[in-house]
Amino acid sequence: MDVKTGFFFLFSAVLLIAALRVVTARNPVHAVLFLMLAFSQASAIWLLLQAEFLAVALVLVYLGAVMVLFLFVVMMLDIRIDQLRQGFWKHLPLALLLGGIVVVEMAAVLLTGFDMVDPQVAAQLPAGVAEESNAKALGILLYTRYVWPIQIAAAILLVAMIAAIALTLRARKDSKAIDPSIQVRVRAADRLQLVKVEPTRPAEPMADAAATEEKKA
Repeated sequence: MDVKTGFFFLFSAVLLIAALRVVTARNPVHAVLFLMLAFSQASAIWLLLQAEFLAVALVLVYLGAVMVLFLFVVMMLDIRIDQLRQGFWKHLPLALLLGGIVVVEMAAVLLTGFDMVDPQVAAQLPAGVAEESNAKALGILLYTRYVWPIQIAAAILLVAMIAAIALTLRARKDSKAIDPSIQVRVRAADRLQLVKVEPTRPAEPMADAAATEEKKA
Protein backbone atom coordinates (compact mmCIF):
# COMPACT_ATOMS: atom_id res chain seq x y z
CA MET A 1 0.00 0.00 0.00
CA ASP A 2 1.46 3.34 -1.06
CA VAL A 3 1.23 6.67 0.75
CA LYS A 4 -1.68 7.94 -1.34
CA THR A 5 -3.77 4.87 -0.54
CA GLY A 6 -2.93 5.22 3.15
CA PHE A 7 -4.08 8.83 3.19
CA PHE A 8 -7.25 7.82 1.38
CA PHE A 9 -8.14 5.25 4.03
CA LEU A 10 -7.24 7.71 6.80
CA PHE A 11 -9.44 10.49 5.42
CA SER A 12 -12.25 8.01 4.72
CA ALA A 13 -12.15 6.63 8.27
CA VAL A 14 -12.27 10.09 9.82
CA LEU A 15 -15.07 11.04 7.41
CA LEU A 16 -17.18 8.04 8.41
CA ILE A 17 -16.62 8.61 12.13
CA ALA A 18 -17.47 12.32 11.81
CA ALA A 19 -20.61 11.54 9.78
CA LEU A 20 -21.70 9.02 12.42
CA ARG A 21 -21.16 11.57 15.18
CA VAL A 22 -23.24 14.14 13.27
CA VAL A 23 -26.39 12.02 13.75
CA THR A 24 -25.52 10.66 17.20
CA ALA A 25 -24.18 13.76 18.99
CA ARG A 26 -26.50 15.02 21.73
CA ASN A 27 -25.34 18.63 21.47
CA PRO A 28 -26.34 20.42 18.21
CA VAL A 29 -23.17 22.53 18.32
CA HIS A 30 -21.04 19.38 18.48
CA ALA A 31 -23.03 17.94 15.56
CA VAL A 32 -22.29 21.01 13.43
CA LEU A 33 -18.59 20.83 14.32
CA PHE A 34 -18.47 17.15 13.35
CA LEU A 35 -20.19 18.03 10.07
CA MET A 36 -17.48 20.62 9.38
CA LEU A 37 -14.87 17.94 10.07
CA ALA A 38 -16.64 15.60 7.64
CA PHE A 39 -16.63 18.24 4.91
CA SER A 40 -12.93 18.90 5.42
CA GLN A 41 -12.12 15.20 5.06
CA ALA A 42 -14.28 14.98 1.94
CA SER A 43 -12.33 17.91 0.50
CA ALA A 44 -9.07 16.08 1.20
CA ILE A 45 -10.40 13.00 -0.62
CA TRP A 46 -11.30 15.21 -3.60
CA LEU A 47 -7.72 16.45 -3.64
CA LEU A 48 -6.42 12.88 -3.68
CA LEU A 49 -8.69 12.18 -6.67
CA GLN A 50 -7.19 15.21 -8.47
CA ALA A 51 -10.48 17.15 -8.39
CA GLU A 52 -8.97 20.41 -7.18
CA PHE A 53 -11.90 22.64 -8.12
CA LEU A 54 -14.44 20.52 -6.23
CA ALA A 55 -12.17 20.41 -3.17
CA VAL A 56 -11.67 24.18 -3.12
CA ALA A 57 -15.37 24.82 -3.76
CA LEU A 58 -16.30 22.49 -0.90
CA VAL A 59 -14.02 24.36 1.50
CA LEU A 60 -15.02 27.86 0.38
CA VAL A 61 -18.77 27.32 0.03
CA TYR A 62 -19.60 24.86 2.79
CA LEU A 63 -16.87 25.32 5.39
CA GLY A 64 -16.37 29.02 4.73
CA ALA A 65 -19.99 30.14 4.47
CA VAL A 66 -22.76 27.61 4.98
CA MET A 67 -21.40 25.73 7.99
CA VAL A 68 -20.28 28.91 9.74
CA LEU A 69 -23.82 30.23 9.29
CA PHE A 70 -25.25 26.98 10.68
CA LEU A 71 -22.90 27.17 13.64
CA PHE A 72 -23.89 30.73 14.53
CA VAL A 73 -27.60 29.95 14.12
CA VAL A 74 -27.40 26.86 16.33
CA MET A 75 -25.37 28.72 18.98
CA MET A 76 -27.73 31.71 19.04
CA LEU A 77 -30.98 29.74 19.13
CA ASP A 78 -32.26 28.36 22.40
CA ILE A 79 -32.71 24.76 21.30
CA ARG A 80 -34.25 22.39 23.82
CA ILE A 81 -32.78 18.96 23.29
CA ASP A 82 -35.46 17.14 25.27
CA GLN A 83 -38.24 18.31 22.97
CA LEU A 84 -36.29 17.35 19.86
CA ARG A 85 -35.76 13.78 21.09
CA GLN A 86 -39.40 13.08 21.98
CA GLY A 87 -40.34 11.53 18.62
CA PHE A 88 -36.97 9.88 17.87
CA TRP A 89 -38.01 6.24 18.18
CA LYS A 90 -41.33 6.89 16.43
CA HIS A 91 -39.59 8.06 13.24
CA LEU A 92 -36.77 5.49 13.40
CA PRO A 93 -38.39 2.94 10.96
CA LEU A 94 -38.88 5.63 8.31
CA ALA A 95 -35.31 6.85 8.80
CA LEU A 96 -33.96 3.31 8.40
CA LEU A 97 -36.02 2.82 5.23
CA LEU A 98 -34.73 6.03 3.65
CA GLY A 99 -31.17 5.22 4.71
CA GLY A 100 -31.46 1.76 3.14
CA ILE A 101 -32.66 3.28 -0.14
CA VAL A 102 -29.68 5.65 -0.21
CA VAL A 103 -27.27 2.78 0.50
CA VAL A 104 -28.77 0.64 -2.30
CA GLU A 105 -28.58 3.51 -4.79
CA MET A 106 -24.96 4.29 -3.92
CA ALA A 107 -24.03 0.61 -4.10
CA ALA A 108 -25.65 0.34 -7.54
CA VAL A 109 -23.68 3.31 -8.81
CA LEU A 110 -20.36 2.12 -7.36
CA LEU A 111 -20.74 -1.50 -8.48
CA THR A 112 -21.65 -0.66 -12.07
CA GLY A 113 -18.58 1.57 -12.35
CA PHE A 114 -18.06 4.60 -14.58
CA ASP A 115 -15.44 5.88 -16.96
CA MET A 116 -13.35 8.87 -15.92
CA VAL A 117 -13.76 10.47 -19.37
CA ASP A 118 -16.54 9.58 -21.80
CA PRO A 119 -15.11 9.14 -25.33
CA GLN A 120 -17.98 11.12 -26.86
CA VAL A 121 -17.49 13.99 -24.42
CA ALA A 122 -13.72 13.90 -24.88
CA ALA A 123 -14.15 14.21 -28.66
CA GLN A 124 -16.13 17.44 -28.22
CA LEU A 125 -13.58 19.10 -25.91
CA PRO A 126 -11.22 21.77 -27.27
CA ALA A 127 -7.74 20.65 -28.18
CA GLY A 128 -5.43 20.24 -25.21
CA VAL A 129 -8.13 20.26 -22.51
CA ALA A 130 -7.86 16.56 -21.69
CA GLU A 131 -4.15 16.89 -20.91
CA GLU A 132 -4.59 19.83 -18.52
CA SER A 133 -5.28 19.72 -14.80
CA ASN A 134 -8.82 19.54 -13.48
CA ALA A 135 -9.16 23.21 -12.53
CA LYS A 136 -7.46 24.48 -15.71
CA ALA A 137 -9.57 22.25 -17.96
CA LEU A 138 -12.74 23.48 -16.26
CA GLY A 139 -11.62 27.09 -16.68
CA ILE A 140 -10.92 26.54 -20.38
CA LEU A 141 -14.41 25.10 -20.89
CA LEU A 142 -16.12 27.87 -18.92
CA TYR A 143 -14.41 30.69 -20.80
CA THR A 144 -14.42 29.18 -24.31
CA ARG A 145 -17.40 26.93 -24.93
CA TYR A 146 -19.68 28.22 -22.16
CA VAL A 147 -18.55 31.87 -22.08
CA TRP A 148 -22.00 33.33 -22.91
CA PRO A 149 -23.93 31.33 -20.26
CA ILE A 150 -21.29 32.38 -17.70
CA GLN A 151 -21.61 36.04 -18.67
CA ILE A 152 -25.42 35.89 -18.57
CA ALA A 153 -25.38 34.23 -15.15
CA ALA A 154 -22.90 36.85 -13.88
CA ALA A 155 -25.14 39.68 -15.16
CA ILE A 156 -28.20 38.14 -13.49
CA LEU A 157 -26.34 37.77 -10.19
CA LEU A 158 -25.11 41.38 -10.45
CA VAL A 159 -28.65 42.67 -11.01
CA ALA A 160 -29.89 40.59 -8.06
CA MET A 161 -27.12 41.95 -5.82
CA ILE A 162 -27.86 45.56 -6.80
CA ALA A 163 -31.59 45.01 -6.25
CA ALA A 164 -30.96 43.53 -2.80
CA ILE A 165 -28.81 46.53 -1.83
CA ALA A 166 -31.41 48.96 -3.17
CA LEU A 167 -34.21 47.27 -1.24
CA THR A 168 -32.11 47.34 1.93
CA LEU A 169 -31.18 51.04 1.65
CA ARG A 170 -34.61 52.35 0.66
CA ALA A 171 -36.14 55.00 2.93
CA ARG A 172 -38.75 53.63 5.34
CA LYS A 173 -40.69 55.24 8.15
CA ASP A 174 -39.81 52.52 10.65
CA SER A 175 -36.09 52.69 9.82
CA LYS A 176 -33.57 54.97 11.53
CA ALA A 177 -31.06 54.84 8.71
CA ILE A 178 -28.94 57.96 8.15
CA ASP A 179 -27.91 59.30 4.78
CA PRO A 180 -24.10 58.94 4.47
CA SER A 181 -23.87 62.15 2.42
CA ILE A 182 -25.37 64.11 5.31
CA GLN A 183 -22.88 62.55 7.72
CA VAL A 184 -19.97 63.57 5.47
CA ARG A 185 -21.11 67.23 5.25
CA VAL A 186 -21.75 67.62 8.98
CA ARG A 187 -19.73 70.22 10.91
CA ALA A 188 -18.53 70.14 14.47
CA ALA A 189 -20.48 73.33 15.27
CA ASP A 190 -23.71 71.57 14.31
CA ARG A 191 -23.11 68.72 16.74
CA LEU A 192 -21.19 70.38 19.61
CA GLN A 193 -22.19 73.47 21.58
CA LEU A 194 -20.04 75.00 24.33
CA VAL A 195 -21.94 76.38 27.33
CA LYS A 196 -20.33 78.56 29.97
CA VAL A 197 -21.01 77.27 33.48
CA GLU A 198 -20.38 79.17 36.67
CA PRO A 199 -17.51 77.74 38.71
CA THR A 200 -18.55 75.74 41.76
CA ARG A 201 -17.95 77.17 45.23
CA PRO A 202 -15.22 75.59 47.37
CA ALA A 203 -16.35 73.20 50.08
CA GLU A 204 -16.84 74.66 53.54
CA PRO A 205 -14.38 73.71 56.28
CA MET A 206 -15.44 71.01 58.72
CA ALA A 207 -15.66 73.44 61.65
CA ASP A 208 -17.80 75.90 59.76
CA ALA A 209 -20.04 73.09 58.60
CA ALA A 210 -20.48 71.84 62.20
CA ALA A 211 -21.27 75.35 63.43
CA THR A 212 -23.79 75.78 60.67
CA GLU A 213 -25.49 72.53 61.66
CA GLU A 214 -25.66 73.64 65.33
CA LYS A 215 -27.24 76.96 64.36
CA LYS A 216 -29.82 75.15 62.31
CA ALA A 217 -30.59 72.83 65.25
